[in-house]
Amino acid sequence: MVQFIIELPDIESIKDKRRVVKSLKDKLHRKYRLAVSEVDLHDSHSFSQIGAACVSNSRRFGESVLQKAMNFVEGEIPGRIHDIEIHSEIY
Repeated sequence: MVQFIIELPDIESIKDKRRVVKSLKDKLHRKYRLAVSEVDLHDSHSFSQIGAACVSNSRRFGESVLQKAMNFVEGEIPGRIHDIEIHSEIY
């Protein structure tokens, strides 16, 4: 699982922010097959907290997918990324 906060300083309305967030969520789902959601900061104009999850039988593979997804986000978002947390569990 990965969680991160994106800062979108040039966004002027929640409608614009939701458009950017939805586009990012769709791209992450299509490209990396992640389950993605905006998990917090819904009413903020310039911040959004995104969570994404990947299920795999290999910890190394799962973390690799999440790291590749974060590299993609860094190049895709017209803002800054804060507080990236990648968390893995083994059952």
